[in-house]
Amino acid sequence: MLIEESYHDVKTSYGTTMRLFVYHPKIINYPRVKFPGVVVYSEIYQVTGPVSRFAKDIAGQGFIVVCPSIYHNFESHEPLAYDVEGTDKGNLYKITKELKSYDEDNKLAIDYLTSLPTCNGKIGATGMCLGGHLAFRAALDPRVRAAVCFFATDIHNHALAKGQNDDSLARCKEIKGELIMIFGCKDNHVPLEGRDLIRGTLRQAGVEMTFIEINDAQHAFIRDEMSKGRYDPATTKNCTEWMFELFNRKLKLDYGDHDGKNVEIEDVC
Repeated sequence: MLIEESYHDVKTSYGTTMRLFVYHPKIINYPRVKFPGVVVYSEIYQVTGPVSRFAKDIAGQGFIVVCPSIYHNFESHEPLAYDVEGTDKGNLYKITKELKSYDEDNKLAIDYLTSLPTCNGKIGATGMCLGGHLAFRAALDPRVRAAVCFFATDIHNHALAKGQNDDSLARCKEIKGELIMIFGCKDNHVPLEGRDLIRGTLRQAGVEMTFIEINDAQHAFIRDEMSKGRYDPATTKNCTEWMFELFNRKLKLDYGDHDGKNVEIEDVC
C-alpha cells in the first residue's frame, strides 16, 4: 500500500508547538477510503529513523499513523542523537515534563486523527521504551481500542514525568481497550519483579491483555539502528505480527452491538 508523509503542527496549552509526523496510506482512485488511526510514541530520542520506519510499516498496512514530537516543551521536533548527550537529554526531559503535558499530547494526537475525513474513528496506540509507557497511558483514553506496548519503562516503579510519581498502573481499571505488553526477559530496565507486578495488577483489574516475555530479548530489541547489539529482527517480526493481528481485529472490523450473552468455555481435550 502506498503511503504519503507529511506533518501537522498543533498548539499546546503550554504555549509550545507539537509536531505530529503523519504517515497516511493511500489507495489510488479512492480518495474517500477510511482507515483506522494509530498513535506511535517514540523512545526518549523523539522521532528518529527507526521510529519513522516502524511508523511507515504500520501505515503500509492500512493505518493512518501520527508520531508526536514529545519533547516540544524543551526542544524542536528534531530527533535527539543516539549518543551520550542525546541519552542524557532524553532521560532528563522524560522526568522533567509534566504528566498533564504527556496526557495533553495524547489527546491532541487522537483529536487530530479523529478530525480527519479519512479516519474511521477507531484508534490504536503503540510505542517503545518511554513510548511503550505512553502507549499504555494512551489506553486510559476510552477512544483507544487497542494498544501494543514494547518494553514499556517506568510503569512498575511509577517513575514517569515530573516528580516521578505517575498513576499509570494505578488507573489501569480505566482501560477499556485490549493490550499487548511485550518485554524481553533480559531487559534490565524492567526486571522480573517489575514485569510480575505489571502482569498481576492488570490481571487483577480484569484488563483484556496478552502478556509476552521473550527469552534472551533485551531492551530496545526492536530498534534497527544504534541498538548497541540488541536488535533482533526475527523477534521484532514476530512481535509486529501480534500487533497487526490486534490492530486489524480491533480497529478494522465493525462489531455492532454486544449480544449480552456470556461465553462458557467447554472443558474438552
